[in-house]
Amino acid sequence: MRIRVGTFNLNNLFSRFNFSAEVDDDGGVEVESRTTFSFDDPSEFKLRTYQGRLVKGKPKAARQRIATRIAEMDLDVLAVQEVEDVDTLTHFARTELADLGYRHVVLVEGNDPRLIDVGLLSRLPLGGVTSWRHAVHHDAPDQPVFSRDLLEVEVLNERRSKRLFTVYNTHLKSHFVPFGQDPVAGAAAANERRRQQAESLARIVSARTRPNSAFLVVGDMNDPPDAEPLAALPSKMSLTDGLVRAVEDRPAPQDTPPAPARPWTHRFKPARKPAHYQLFDHIWLSRVATEHQIGAGINRRTRLGGDGSDHDPAWVELEL
Repeated sequence: MRIRVGTFNLNNLFSRFNFSAEVDDDGGVEVESRTTFSFDDPSEFKLRTYQGRLVKGKPKAARQRIATRIAEMDLDVLAVQEVEDVDTLTHFARTELADLGYRHVVLVEGNDPRLIDVGLLSRLPLGGVTSWRHAVHHDAPDQPVFSRDLLEVEVLNERRSKRLFTVYNTHLKSHFVPFGQDPVAGAAAANERRRQQAESLARIVSARTRPNSAFLVVGDMNDPPDAEPLAALPSKMSLTDGLVRAVEDRPAPQDTPPAPARPWTHRFKPARKPAHYQLFDHIWLSRVATEHQIGAGINRRTRLGGDGSDHDPAWVELEL
């Protein structure tokens, strides 16, 4: 039985709105109380704001591009990041991904003020689902450690008689430093938060698994596998980087300088500087899962800026 498991940052997959609105926005955050709407189907209506502004749905063309990329990979289990909520993910699975068989949808609201969460789509039946959004790190016991969540999901065989493996999906702190903050201090704080998250992830997964457990740790880690803030992942859990020999399904678009030969999933182009290519989207395998790995791949973008997302999805294939 061959199973493909992937990860994909969907880049702000927010809901689509079907309404006309008049917004009296004076810069405050309480937009809802001063907004009137008319819409065709009240059951589909949802108003979300961030920093006083209406959250806009992902454009149809961008949704279709990420749907095409998902179809190209033909995955059995897909961990996703940057999704607004479970309704949005379910609607996406039932419309743009309708022919792919993702009957099982999981998402638990996390901690991000931008309203982005992590979730999972699966053709295979699912068992237990655990959210670690309330977990803390001992260096900061007064606040949740995960910017979004650490989502733990059991994947079962078709008869639901056996757990095949467990997926741990997360989205660690980005490198973004808000305008007005000291860039050096802000970057140091982001790295420290990412270190705490990686250490907490390692502690939780180690406590939840055994040496003979089959599991995968996946998601947008916002750092390459060998980055110092992520050192706890391979060192404390004896994990294997499943994407070391990942194969691109097509060549990367031409760039100057060209993209590196090593695996990468994220491109960042600073103004007037060369582009940086990094493997931000990880798939780590436990010892048992590593024994069953038979392949790995990256769905390569066709445009330098990305196709529907600024991340390229990656996957591993297991023979179980």
